[in-house]
Amino acid sequence: MTKLKLGAVEDDKPVRLTITLPAALHRDLVIYAEILSRDAQKSVEPAKLIAPMLENFIASDREFAKARAFCRKS
Repeated sequence: MTKLKLGAVEDDKPVRLTITLPAALHRDLVIYAEILSRDAQKSVEPAKLIAPMLENFIASDREFAKARAFCRKS
């Protein structure tokens, strides 16, 4: 099993966004989904990975956490 940073993708009520990705990033996203699908033994759509990846990125950004806490106090 491959140790990816992204774990299981939860189904939640989505908010629709339209984004444009560079081709290289899209290819990597497709490959990531293929690996995750293989490890989870169920199909994962590449588009479903974007939100959890962004959540992980934001959760790991310490400076953002500090700034968000400051904004909430204001």
